[in-house]
Amino acid sequence: MTAQTSPTITARDSGTWTLGDVAVNRIGFGAMRLTGMPWDAQPRDRDTAIAVVRRAVELDVTHIDTAAFYFVPTRAANEIISTALSPYPDNVLIATKVGPSRPRSGAFEFEPYARPDQLREQVEENVRQLGVDALGLVNLRWGSGMGKEPGSIADHVGALSDLRDAGLLRSIGVSNVTAGQLAEALDTAPIASVQNRYGLTERDDDDVLALAREHRIAFVPFFSMGRALPGSVPGAEADDTGADVVSTIADAHGATPTQIRLAWTLHQGENVLAIPGTGDLAHVEQNIAAGAIRLTAEELTALDGVVASR
Repeated sequence: MTAQTSPTITARDSGTWTLGDVAVNRIGFGAMRLTGMPWDAQPRDRDTAIAVVRRAVELDVTHIDTAAFYFVPTRAANEIISTALSPYPDNVLIATKVGPSRPRSGAFEFEPYARPDQLREQVEENVRQLGVDALGLVNLRWGSGMGKEPGSIADHVGALSDLRDAGLLRSIGVSNVTAGQLAEALDTAPIASVQNRYGLTERDDDDVLALAREHRIAFVPFFSMGRALPGSVPGAEADDTGADVVSTIADAHGATPTQIRLAWTLHQGENVLAIPGTGDLAHVEQNIAAGAIRLTAEELTALDGVVASR
């Protein structure tokens, strides 16, 4: 299927939202795949990865999501981003994540979750790797699967608030949280963004989206293109729920199903952003072009009828 691309389409066509203290274009870039994944036979070519980041910014991406734990033994996403962009354009917001950490061996496993008093070390690690004076946005990555969190989310958000006051970061976000945890975080400090798993066939967090919308907080889905993507985890299979509906709409727009899933995500509210990740130059252009797709009311109704088959 032909992807919708055009040299005149940039991330500006997706609209803007103020994320922390920066107005960003709503379609951004996720850096997780820049290095290749730990279970891949080979890491991604470093020069290509650098070119992908630069191309994204050339196409007006102003929100890049990364983490110090995005690495393989010979590649690190933060280093690639720093090499590609430093000195950083003033309008580009680099968002990172803290809480989990991985062993330096590169094994895809997580070490004990950081205590509140250990978050400063993680923030400073990101500062060093990215080559910045302060981080624009730090998301506290909460939830299962990345080490057992000690204490409450309020304690961790409070520690990040202290680091913000110390000048190491400008804005705080939370990731992989419930509505109750978001409310607890909001009682502790201003929250700029919520980064949760959400997409056309991943709608368990509608209540989190609603709370973020109520408080005018950016909602930033990850894995918005499907419940499982080939290569996202070992043995993952593609999520083809609603494939016929998505393909029909994609054909009508001269787009790919992936672009329609991204477009649907952006149609969920003006505060909803997207951070599709790739290490491929053609794919980064296709992902950005999805921000220009305008779905009709009838198409949105059809897509809203797609539910995950579980």
